[in-house]
Amino acid sequence: MDSTKKKKNIAAHDEKLPWELMEEILYRVPPKTLVHFRTVSKQLSSKTSCSSTTTSQQSKIPNYLVDCDEFLLLCDMDIGTAVWNPWLNQTKLIKPELGFQIDGIGYVNNKNSNTTRIEEKVYKALASYSKGSYPNVETCWKIYDFAPDARENKGHCVDDTTEGEKEPTSHNLGGVPLNGTLYWVAFYDETDSLYHLTKFDFSSEKFLKFCDLPCGINHRRRDALVLRVFKGDRFSLLKQCHVTKKVEIWVTKNKINVEDGDGVVWMNFMTFSIPNFPGLVQYYSKPSYFIDDKKLVVCSCDETGQAWIYVVEGNKLINKVQVDSAVDRWPSHCTYFPSLVPVPRGQREV
Repeated sequence: MDSTKKKKNIAAHDEKLPWELMEEILYRVPPKTLVHFRTVSKQLSSKTSCSSTTTSQQSKIPNYLVDCDEFLLLCDMDIGTAVWNPWLNQTKLIKPELGFQIDGIGYVNNKNSNTTRIEEKVYKALASYSKGSYPNVETCWKIYDFAPDARENKGHCVDDTTEGEKEPTSHNLGGVPLNGTLYWVAFYDETDSLYHLTKFDFSSEKFLKFCDLPCGINHRRRDALVLRVFKGDRFSLLKQCHVTKKVEIWVTKNKINVEDGDGVVWMNFMTFSIPNFPGLVQYYSKPSYFIDDKKLVVCSCDETGQAWIYVVEGNKLINKVQVDSAVDRWPSHCTYFPSLVPVPRGQREV
């Protein structure tokens, strides 16, 4: 068969493959590999390229960003909160009631009505409204569905107490999502010697204490403490002591079972104390980081609000980069890995 016929047969075969199946395949391909697909076809290029264009929603300046696994949340804009997938250039606007801020999004698995074997993710957003000052803070929580018309999305209230425990105090804004569940670093009272993970389960709509964290409380609210998802199914935790500037990173030994935190085992992944290493301050934007093999990459602002990126390997600071001076002081930032998961548009009939 000559090359012309061979190309025609390949093209005909490709056209028969449903795009939904192509998306399912591409979703399992590492982001670095996806970049090479741009030369295959115009359709793949459009699906695997991050567009530089912005919508009217994205052009609004958010007060802060929240990394929600497959998506980013552009929060506290004057038009609401935008759920954004920059890789696909898709957005969905959620308009919580006045005073409520979106803390994160999760999902529940519902059976599709067409078959009992297929489950679909029904995404929901969790928002909070707080009044008072620490330690006398009252918080009201609401769940918002991804309704087709955001103007009709009023949300519904949920219980803000933790089952069997006192109400926790969150260490950071925004929850960390894993397998549809949101997690926060928290403590329960002034006698706590350890930080804990608290979770919100969207199926039961309850707050639950999940597990203890491996680090003690030294300088409450002043230590840098950042929780991240590690390798897609585990957690990592970065802590820097406010006084000594010593940095410790732990990771969970096994993948997280969202139903039970009793079996969670934390391992020390990296500890370093580098002379003149900066404090990872958290005044207006918390530090963000990711682990690349044995390297740690951290983005944080200094005391003046200037953003820097630090690269640490072993016990050495191997690179330090100032973020472009055009960026405003105290920029909101987070770590985001490209995803081919479409931004949910609303709940289907189940």
